[in-house]
Amino acid sequence: MARSIRVLYRGMKGTIRQNFNWDPINLDSTVIITAAEFIPAFGGFGGGPKTLGRPNLGAANVYVTNVGPHGVAGGEAGGVEFLLHVDWDSPLDIVATITVLDDIEEFFQA
Repeated sequence: MARSIRVLYRGMKGTIRQNFNWDPINLDSTVIITAAEFIPAFGGFGGGPKTLGRPNLGAANVYVTNVGPHGVAGGEAGGVEFLLHVDWDSPLDIVATITVLDDIEEFFQA
């Protein structure tokens, strides 16, 4: 079963290496990450959406590359490393959605 979380990265610009540790992820996980500009909307009384704000589909190119899950039971923490690219002249707030799917079935060398 797929599981997802959202992470808000404040003031991002350029290419930034990120790491997010999350127990459901391990070295054999399949991980998908999406990213977009974000306009936060903090405050309120709760009970509404989990995401506190809204993606802003502006003119900046925002994307993720080099997604690398990590983690071994009893050893390295589970999580994912990736490169976050924010092509804009000034820093932007970015929201990333990290989705972990089932583990891979096999590993082949080609």
